[in-house]
Amino acid sequence: MIDNCIKLNKCLFFNISRLIISCFISFSLIAVASAKTAPNSFADLAEKLSPSVVNISTTTIIEQRSKEMPSFPPGSPFEDFFKQFEKPGQNKKRKAQALGSGFIIDKAGYVITNNHVIDNAEKIMVTLYDDTSFEATVVGKDPKTDLALLKIIPKKVILTEVSFGNSDKLRVGDWVMAIGNPFGFGGTVTAGIVSARGRGLSGPYDDYIQTDASINKGNSGGPLFDMDGKVVGINTAIFSQSGGSVGIGFAVSSNLAKQVTDQLKTYGRTKRGWLGVLIQQISKEIAESLGMESPKGALVSSATEDGPAFKAGVKSGDVILKFNNIDISDMKKLPKVVAGTPVGKSVPLVIWRAGKKITLNVVLGELELAEKDNLIGLNNNKVTGKSKTFDKLGFVGEELSDTNINKYKLNDIKSGIVITSVKPESSAEKAGLIAGMVIVRVGQIEVKSLKVIDDAIKNAVKQSRKAILLLVKIEKGTRFVALEIK
Repeated sequence: MIDNCIKLNKCLFFNISRLIISCFISFSLIAVASAKTAPNSFADLAEKLSPSVVNISTTTIIEQRSKEMPSFPPGSPFEDFFKQFEKPGQNKKRKAQALGSGFIIDKAGYVITNNHVIDNAEKIMVTLYDDTSFEATVVGKDPKTDLALLKIIPKKVILTEVSFGNSDKLRVGDWVMAIGNPFGFGGTVTAGIVSARGRGLSGPYDDYIQTDASINKGNSGGPLFDMDGKVVGINTAIFSQSGGSVGIGFAVSSNLAKQVTDQLKTYGRTKRGWLGVLIQQISKEIAESLGMESPKGALVSSATEDGPAFKAGVKSGDVILKFNNIDISDMKKLPKVVAGTPVGKSVPLVIWRAGKKITLNVVLGELELAEKDNLIGLNNNKVTGKSKTFDKLGFVGEELSDTNINKYKLNDIKSGIVITSVKPESSAEKAGLIAGMVIVRVGQIEVKSLKVIDDAIKNAVKQSRKAILLLVKIEKGTRFVALEIK
């Protein structure tokens, strides 16, 4: 690369005024020069790294229905009707083949690719740069991040490995290079820049690098290199209306990929940290109702009973500001940092409660075990008929009764106030409240009567607060809403 460093000692040959001006210009040029310039060529880097990139082909056995018989959705009455006309052996099985990319991270034969490249495959073949092929076995895979770790036995072949770089150091505008197997054209090299960072596409653990380096079908699972030859991403997806590259590609960040593949290599599966809370984003209205200066952190709508957070003392209405000394700037950040923390580790948790910061210590559980036991997303809110109109909020609330329990199917609710009607254009309507929802908490106070809500409104008015925070039971779980007080 071109050396753009400026020698400051040249300034010594000028008088004082020129010295100041010259040095100022020199420092400015150095600041510009600190950004990496475009390389003259990618040839040396491509030649060095290409042997580490592999082509992956998979074979999957699928059942093919006879063309003579129409296909209907499972359970359709037409499916049963046409089955009676099928002849034995009419449905044939055929082999479907797919192509993808991967790269070697260990000379012992470990290969990284995308999960969607090898998912449900009957046979996986890995072909090296010199066309030598090996059958691979799956060490482990993670659908959540779309990563998979394969293993081949290289025998007498010496493999070329590459290592991960630090994707957090990438800057928008940095040069990157992709190598892969697009449309079966192995060893294809493309280059571009980092277009954006921290992209989320579909999952809570997404951390994608967006690039304009040409990525097409077959590039999936291949590496995205920085100019030091380090893997900073795994090419995974493209945005395209035609199926071809339009300059918007996405790669899983190397820091996330290394964390996942290390677990796959050690355990054969992922072991993510689990906090055991349902969280939501904090709006300006919610922040104001909680007495916070700005909307930041993750608002806890509920904590799983006997889960890690519950045992540590976390309650509904708490705002998680820091996790393991990491600032939680917004809700989306918390799942990522929790998942990347070792299971069983005790970490400090800084929360906002009742107008002040509190520090708790929580011992993390394992997400995969919690999912296996169906603990994810559980809401543990565990029965008169009086009603009241809350004009300042715009709804009518009613205490639980056999009538409204049956009407709104609230058999799993043991306390709270049922919303029976919502006034048009009111704060309640703007917040999305509808009849049948149940208010279970006001702030952090459990709602056992209409008086709890009434008192909360009076206190908010007395303290000159513009909104009140309600925890509402919705169809799937609970959610905090901030209602403006009219």
